[in-house]
Order: sequence, then C-alpha cells, then structure tokens
Amino acid sequence: MHDINITYLNGPDIEQLSMSNDEILDAVEAGLRAAGNNQTVIEPRVHLKPDAAFNGHFNVLRGYVAPLEAAGVKIVGDYVDNYKKGLPSEMAMLNLFNPQTGMPLAILDATAITEMRTGALSALGGKYLAQKNPRILGHIGARGTAYWNVRLLDHLFDFDEIRVHSKRPESQNPFAEKLTHDLGKTVTATTNWEDCLKGADIMVEASRLPEPTPLFKTSWIKKGALVIPYGTMSALELDLLDIIDKVIVDDRGQMNAGPLGALRPHINAGKISPKTVHGEIGEIIIGSTTARVAEHETILFWHRGLSTSDISLGVAMLEKAKKMGIGQTLRYA
Repeated sequence: MHDINITYLNGPDIEQLSMSNDEILDAVEAGLRAAGNNQTVIEPRVHLKPDAAFNGHFNVLRGYVAPLEAAGVKIVGDYVDNYKKGLPSEMAMLNLFNPQTGMPLAILDATAITEMRTGALSALGGKYLAQKNPRILGHIGARGTAYWNVRLLDHLFDFDEIRVHSKRPESQNPFAEKLTHDLGKTVTATTNWEDCLKGADIMVEASRLPEPTPLFKTSWIKKGALVIPYGTMSALELDLLDIIDKVIVDDRGQMNAGPLGALRPHINAGKISPKTVHGEIGEIIIGSTTARVAEHETILFWHRGLSTSDISLGVAMLEKAKKMGIGQTLRYA
C-alpha cells in the first residue's frame, strides 16, 4: 500500500490564511448552490451531552459536497461557561475525506470555520432575502459567530446604523469596540433587547440563553424586516410566525433534529413544519424558489448550520493553504 498522508491546518495556520470577506462568502455560497442543485448529502446533526453538570454539549455534523469531491465530519463543542476559563464557547475540528474511497484528506481547526461560515450564512440570507437597501442592523449576542454576522452583513450593505447587545457587559462592550475599529464606523452597544432590535431592517438573534425565554418581542418587528434567529434556546414569542410572510430555512431535513433551536416551540405547537416552510436558502440562490418579491414582505430566515458549509469553507482554506505553503503533512498510513 502506498503511503497515505493528510494535511493538518491548526489555528495559527487558519489565521495566517487571512481569508477575505469575499473568499468566505464565495465558498459558503458555492456549497449552498450545490445543495440547491441536489449535489449534496446533508445528514441532520446529532448531539452528545456528556454530563448535565458541564453545561455544554457536542454537535456532530456530517455531509458531502459533490462538486468539491469532499465529504466531511465536524465535531463542535458548545460550552456556555467556557468564558470563565478563558476559552471560546465553541471549539471545533473538521475532518475531510475522499468520498470515493473513504480515505482521510485533512484535519482542520474548525473553530474559526464555524464562526465564519455561520456569519456567511446570515449574510447570504441578507443578500437574497433582505430589502434592497437595509440601513439598520440590530444584533443580539456577542459570541464568535456574532462578529462574522455583523462584519459580513456590513460588507454587503454598509449600514448607516449597527446596534449590538449582550447580557454580559464584559463581552458586549469589547465586542462593539472591536467592530467599531474593524468596520471603521460606530457600532452602538445597547442596554436592552428592545433598543437593539426595534425597527431594525435586519434583526439577528444569536443569544445564549440557559432555557427558552421569549425575550424577542413580535411587536418590535417592522413590516418588511428580515429576521434571522439562530439561538440554541428559542428567544421568540409563539405568535411571531403570525406576522411572517415567508420562512426560509437552511435545510428542511434538520429542522426537526434534536430538541433545540429558535423555532423549536413553534414546531412543537404545530405552527410550522418542513412541509410548510417556503423554501431552503439553496433553492433561493439557484432560483428554483422565489425569494423576496415585495419590499413589504416580512421574512424569517432560520439557519442551524450546515455541514456542507463547513466542508466548502474547509476546502477553500485547504486550496489557499496549498498555494501559500501553509500547514503540516501528517503520516496516516
């Protein structure tokens, strides 16, 4: 048997790649386009909760992207109290494989991948589903994915006003300061959810609540807004769907995966199901399903995170790393 080697990209390697906004968006959009063309396999995520006392769990995401000739499995830990230990709340590893032989291709630190691809999905939801010229962004949450939500959405829209809120001032204020520095415009930290969200053109909810709590009020949503909630625990009121004209998801197959997610109470109450959503974002991108057809439409985009987005961005990083001579070669067999 021939020697089998795999590529390893660690955290500093990923940072050294300095992926641009457009490189991230293009990679994730390619994966979504493949999904829209039925060129992917997306297995609904599964969860592992080692011990309730740890206040965390693992998500295991699995998928295949035919145009990229890559399959992958990502394991990401989601531990709410990690900030007390000086650790990110979400840390991940991505394994890429040759889908024809099953042979491993690469191992990547996927912590930044998770943050970037989540932000890209929010931004691409904005690209295809927001009004033509949204001017105000309201964002709840200050975790790693939150930074890329704001950065990539602003890259597309250059907002006049950006508001952010987090329950912990020690994370919220540095978050707003970093965004202000990186974006070259004032990002305002608000003291409550209402001041952050009410009247915004795009409303993103990426909170980390300990249990479902309806803090995001339906009455704050103005006609024509784009609502993007993806907190693990639902922050939405049950009547929210009564004012929504269209619900778009990343993947119907994982809507019912596990007991968590922003629309879990609405699914449990029978207010929405995979059969009743308007469409998937991949279908919107390829044009097989209508996106926004009028400025007054109020649209909700719910994404839970796709394995295929991890794979698409991971492959893009591998290709760039090869050109730059970054990474390590490890002997597998």
